[in-house]
Amino acid sequence: MTEPELVHSTGGHVLSLTLNRPERLNALTPGQREDIVRLLAEASATAEVRAVVITGAGRGFCSGADLRGSGAPGERLAGDVARMLRTGAQRLIAAVLDCEKPVIAAVNGTAAGLGAHLAFACDLVIAAESARFTEVFVRRGLVPDGGGSYLLPRLVGPQRAKELMFFGDALTAPDAERLGLVNRVVPDEELRRTARAWAERLAAGPTRALALTKQLVNASLDTDRTAAFAAEAAAQEINMTTADAQEGVRSFVERRGARFGGR
Repeated sequence: MTEPELVHSTGGHVLSLTLNRPERLNALTPGQREDIVRLLAEASATAEVRAVVITGAGRGFCSGADLRGSGAPGERLAGDVARMLRTGAQRLIAAVLDCEKPVIAAVNGTAAGLGAHLAFACDLVIAAESARFTEVFVRRGLVPDGGGSYLLPRLVGPQRAKELMFFGDALTAPDAERLGLVNRVVPDEELRRTARAWAERLAAGPTRALALTKQLVNASLDTDRTAAFAAEAAAQEINMTTADAQEGVRSFVERRGARFGGR
């Protein structure tokens, strides 16, 4: 029986997604992209899922989009490439950014091109010591895509982003952590355990408050102070109607730990 290209399972309120093409360093196919988009949308709407972990099988996280069979440039019509990106790579990155549950990237080995952007779109990034991040596009004479020109300047500033994109040099996990692209670097053998521990902590948290927090932080990068403050106040108003917010306040008054149910 053929192994699935994307392995997924849910346990302990955590959805685990594993890219499973290790022989290709988990280069993403259109089918995988569609599956991830669908599963993240389902996670947003499913009470059983309260956190998500994305990782790769074998020695690589994701080497980017699988370009085999994409055809030579002369075979395309004007507008085909832009359309392909809107409905493919950009849609994938948007699905991660818009997922209403916290998404953790557990980066093992190579994360290049779209694979790097998939990691950077996640809410938290844990990298194995062997991880390498590469803006590989310039090496192929290409413009960064898959949301890279949006994500990187917001994460590291425009000049650092240009350095990474202009040269296309591999960035080690410690250097990525120093620049703020990675939350934590751990020994390879501890990657999955650490990612699982973080996911379980998030899954035990106030799920709706985390979703609203994610939305506020992401939106704040594209708005002014007045709009950000208004959005923050509205989010708190909405959140105070949740059972978790009421439990949080009650636990404080009763001087005990909160027991959040994700509602």
